[in-house]
Amino acid sequence: MNGNPEKIIRISEYIEGLLNKENGRQLYDRYQVAFEEVGPQDLFGAFYRLMEKGLQSKELLAVLDKVINVAYEGLSAHPWKMPENNGFLLSLMMENQALIEKLEEIKGVLREEDPLSRKEKLIPRVEELLLFNHHYLKKENILFPYMERKMEQFGGLSIMWSLHDEAREKMKQVLRCLESEQGLDPEFNRQIGSLFFILHGLVKKEELILLPAASEALTEEEWAEMGKQSLEYEFPFIEKPEEQPESAEETTFQRRLELATDGTHKFKTETGELDFEQILMIFNALPVDMTFVDENNRVRYFSRPKDRFFPRSPAIIGRDVDKCHPPESVHVVQQIVESFRSGNRDTASFWINLKGKMILIQYFALRDSEGVYKGVLEVSQDITEIKSLEGERRLLQWED
Repeated sequence: MNGNPEKIIRISEYIEGLLNKENGRQLYDRYQVAFEEVGPQDLFGAFYRLMEKGLQSKELLAVLDKVINVAYEGLSAHPWKMPENNGFLLSLMMENQALIEKLEEIKGVLREEDPLSRKEKLIPRVEELLLFNHHYLKKENILFPYMERKMEQFGGLSIMWSLHDEAREKMKQVLRCLESEQGLDPEFNRQIGSLFFILHGLVKKEELILLPAASEALTEEEWAEMGKQSLEYEFPFIEKPEEQPESAEETTFQRRLELATDGTHKFKTETGELDFEQILMIFNALPVDMTFVDENNRVRYFSRPKDRFFPRSPAIIGRDVDKCHPPESVHVVQQIVESFRSGNRDTASFWINLKGKMILIQYFALRDSEGVYKGVLEVSQDITEIKSLEGERRLLQWED
């Protein structure tokens, strides 16, 4: 279900009129029919059509709420069927309801007369709201990708992602206001009002547009997959669902080599697929030295990063790891390996000064899906620059 093409065009024209500051009443009268029996797919199609014409998410955000208010009656009446495998969808809706309850608690505190008591009670409650970021992360990292693979018009989900970022930043602003000396000044009242507007608005947009559209586009199998993936995240303000027992096939580490149409072999797992050239490029691009020693203490692989810290030659492949270290330190290597093999330890870390650089050397136990010891990964990294970092440098501050 991709929406009604005629409605999509008409709604997109209405949005363009809003962006061009045309008279709102006249616009509504001209396009009212397009919003009768409007569905979530129609709105997704209209906003995506405008993004295809070059409009950015931030621009469309300026009129998003006006569009939803005009479409509210049609969206509220739109029939949609909840998937049978609805655990993931229900958890999102339950988190939304729990968020609304948290906001109501904050409203109650705001009505208290004593400003000092109010401030003391508000700080932990606003801090608690930050946990709702896990809700947004599940949407961005699980739901959005599944939807985007289904229909190109779901590219418009970037608009909701921008709203997530607004909510995150607004929560931090409110908390900063509370923790400042001014505390509950007029600026705080403005910020908390804006936060309530954003959070309530996101809940409405999810339940009127996002979740109905997702239910129409995704299969039962896909909902089950998303539910399983969601268990890697937190579930703010609700009890985390119990993980369903896996089949014997699923508990075995899933790995397959498949011959692709171009004649190359693909290494496929549930987290993606790579050919061997891509695997080597990734390993060698990492700013670390990696050496893999198998369960029989034999060196099986080492990476070739641009700048190596320790010499390695292909001749060591198959060599006993004991013979790859100076006699004075080999007993420590043996202790580390045995502690990994016995299950007493999973990691070991050391750091040294080498040619004016601080080098971090870490050992990680490798175990299969059954927990059986399968070897050691040695990772060495230059942390000199990392140790000197201060403050922040965000993605948008990058310069060519």
